Amino acid sequence: MTLFEIETSAFSTATPDELYALVSDLPESGRWSPECIGGQWISGEPGQVGSRFRGNNNRATDVVAWAPVVRGGWQTESEIVAAEAPRQFSWSILNRSGELQESVWSYFVDAAEGGSILRHHYRMGKPTEGITEIMSHLDEEGKQRFVSEWGDKLRADMQATVDAIARITEESRATQEAGVPQ
Repeated sequence: MTLFEIETSAFSTATPDELYALVSDLPESGRWSPECIGGQWISGEPGQVGSRFRGNNNRATDVVAWAPVVRGGWQTESEIVAAEAPRQFSWSILNRSGELQESVWSYFVDAAEGGSILRHHYRMGKPTEGITEIMSHLDEEGKQRFVSEWGDKLRADMQATVDAIARITEESRATQEAGVPQ
């Protein structure tokens, strides 16, 4: 069973190597993510399979406002599960015991004429601890409504993320072409 499987994409004139370097630098994700405001590597070699990252997040109060979701600031811990430069970078959210959950976030980079296509993919098979907790407070109709609205929220956030990354790479390229020091 798959609870969520979502993918969004955007075109960038950046090369696959440039995009991969950007998206695999998780502490910088606050520059483009609607919820993750940054974080730090907590173990292992940054960006390599098996390394762990603590993400700092902030969610607005109006997000699926009727549901009992975390609002304001919170942290997650993740483990890198794929680091195949320049094609794929993926991490899995850990549960409270530090074990991998079926909650995997990925970036895929495909070369394209004039640049690259950046795809942002999310898959949740079995519900995470957090989703299980949220849904434990809902009746069947509420669960279905939550999954639908949360899926819409994820898709919108993921599209905003790839659009922001494309914009950042375009701005960086324009600055370089203008000869402005970075």
